[in-house]
Amino acid sequence: MSKPATDIPIPFSVSFMAGAVAGISEILTMYPLDVVKTRVQLQDNTAKGVDRYNGMVDCFRKIIKNEGFSRLYRGIAAPIMMEAPKRATKFAANDEWGKIWRNVFGQEKMTQGLSVLTGASAGATESFVVVPFELVKIRLQDKASKYTGMADVVKHIVKTDGVLGMYTGLESTLWRHIAWNAGYFGIIHQVKGALPKAESKKGAMVNDLIAGSIGGTVGTILNTPFDVVKSRIQNTVKVPGVTPKYNWTVPAVATVAREEGFGALYKGFVPKVLRLGPGGGILLVVFTAVIDTWKKTQVTA
Repeated sequence: MSKPATDIPIPFSVSFMAGAVAGISEILTMYPLDVVKTRVQLQDNTAKGVDRYNGMVDCFRKIIKNEGFSRLYRGIAAPIMMEAPKRATKFAANDEWGKIWRNVFGQEKMTQGLSVLTGASAGATESFVVVPFELVKIRLQDKASKYTGMADVVKHIVKTDGVLGMYTGLESTLWRHIAWNAGYFGIIHQVKGALPKAESKKGAMVNDLIAGSIGGTVGTILNTPFDVVKSRIQNTVKVPGVTPKYNWTVPAVATVAREEGFGALYKGFVPKVLRLGPGGGILLVVFTAVIDTWKKTQVTA
């Protein structure tokens, strides 16, 4: 008798592979929005004239006009290399932490609270994987960047700050990923429970797209302030004997709000949510499709 596909346990390696495929699919589709988001976030009150971006559309226009269309894909090698381990870690860690927390709290199935806790735990785990890649990406995306490529960034950072310099911004990255994943996986659980049960494969895909997109939007609302200061922290070149203006997350958030207004903590929000809202849906749809395909190969007569 064949074993129902829904009852087949998913190994860590399969979750990891599915997350990797989902991540690469999302980054190839949405990367230009990430470049624009970073540019807007790095901009402070000193930017003037052609260096001043008045929103997402203006930033797109000026990059293409002044630097060429290809600049929208500047630094994509780092995130492509990052997306496989990053998204793979996200989904695989979420599955593994889900098992751990269900055992700790004696729950057979996930609840809303466990989904938030599991997502936060997965986000913290993911942070340790992504920091070096994020650091390289931010340095390359900056308009003032003089680096010739990924290897040049790594060489410069290691030379000036040592190997641990590749983990500049770890603390702010932890805040960013904990907030996003808690919101993303928590909302997915809630939305899926509220949606009508899918009666077909297409219906299930639509439900995943809706839940993932809403989850991505909520996660983005929660983590954008941390993302803004993370970009500032990672783009700061350390000077011996000088304390960086942007150093730790909470003081940096307070500094940006005080000097530029609360709204500055949501700089780059529009391109970010346009990427991670639909991007969250793409992630969930592709991840689920890969898992379902694997399950079909495991069903035996």
